[in-house]
Amino acid sequence: MPDRLPLPSLLVFALLGFLLISTETMPAGILPQIASGLQTSEGLVGQLVSAYALGTVVVTIPAIVLTRRFRRKPLFLIGIAAFLLANTAAALSPHIALSLLARFVAGGLSGMLWGMLAGYTVRITPPASAGRALSLVAAGAPVGIAFGTPLGTWLGVTFGWRWSFGGLAVLTAVVAALAVLIVPDAPGQQTSARMPLGRVIRIPGVVPVLLVIFAWMVGNTTTYTYIAPFLNAAGSGVAIEVLLVVFGLASIAGIVVTAALVDRHPRALLVASLAGFSIAGVVLVLGSHSPTAIYCAIALWGLTFGGASPQLQRPLSAVSGDDADVANSFLPVAFNLAIFVAGIFGAVVLTTVGGLLLPVTITVFGVLGLLVVLRCRNAIYPGRADPTT
Repeated sequence: MPDRLPLPSLLVFALLGFLLISTETMPAGILPQIASGLQTSEGLVGQLVSAYALGTVVVTIPAIVLTRRFRRKPLFLIGIAAFLLANTAAALSPHIALSLLARFVAGGLSGMLWGMLAGYTVRITPPASAGRALSLVAAGAPVGIAFGTPLGTWLGVTFGWRWSFGGLAVLTAVVAALAVLIVPDAPGQQTSARMPLGRVIRIPGVVPVLLVIFAWMVGNTTTYTYIAPFLNAAGSGVAIEVLLVVFGLASIAGIVVTAALVDRHPRALLVASLAGFSIAGVVLVLGSHSPTAIYCAIALWGLTFGGASPQLQRPLSAVSGDDADVANSFLPVAFNLAIFVAGIFGAVVLTTVGGLLLPVTITVFGVLGLLVVLRCRNAIYPGRADPTT
């Protein structure tokens, strides 16, 4: 176990997180270009995002279970190399069927890599700094949302959609090279210590954490996905491009706050984040006609949601011990199931009650997540007698 934070390796992990998030969301910005290039409909091209999410849901847990005995670095490099091939195939694909297959494979590899990252990070980091290390690694995701997806969209619109996928392939090669040079190896899990999958999910604290992240993600993604209809209904004149940048920057600030507090006050930080997240939904609804109120609510939303992943990865890794890789493989599955549910649920809310009330979902699901944390706090954070910590 090292005695100091392995900063270069953590930055490589964060860059990979940036890449994985950018790869998942990038097609949404260039649907017309891809549809024109592949001579198909935008609706079918939109399934490139769904295929990626489906790959994550289907492949992640079996892949982690089957590979948990392998040493971490070789497996990590194989996963990145395969991800590079999948992105290259998507960049060169002449047919939508091949593109969908490439995206499914990329999604499965993404889930495996995400599932590895938390356990790998903990293995190469001093225990007292685990939360800070996970926060740094998690910073890649909001940066990808704030800057990676818009950059990929700009490439696709300016030079052609294949350049967007090609850029992802180049970045994947860069991450692979850095991983070879910088990231240390770590052992896999010994056969005698491996717990069956069913027993891992029954570890006290695992299911509550997954319920919290599912509720948090449904509340976040429902409103985030349909933020344009909300702004149109509000009629406040707020530009969606500016709003998304504010959200991305606030999310990065949330990662910074999480890194500073998660090792000392993990429970209090999680409670405050969910409470602030819920309040942001109320402000969005009540202040929907005020640009100032909307920007303040968006900043609070991003600030309180930005650190969600490390805040929940930390207790999940702690309660699952040697089975942290398997337990953390449930997280990307919960994330993507929440994304799937949010897309359908948001459409129902939009067509039944209108876009103006969409942010209510932030409050409702934020409160549900908060109730789970308060009800199961001793399982999520065993050994913490002080409820404020």
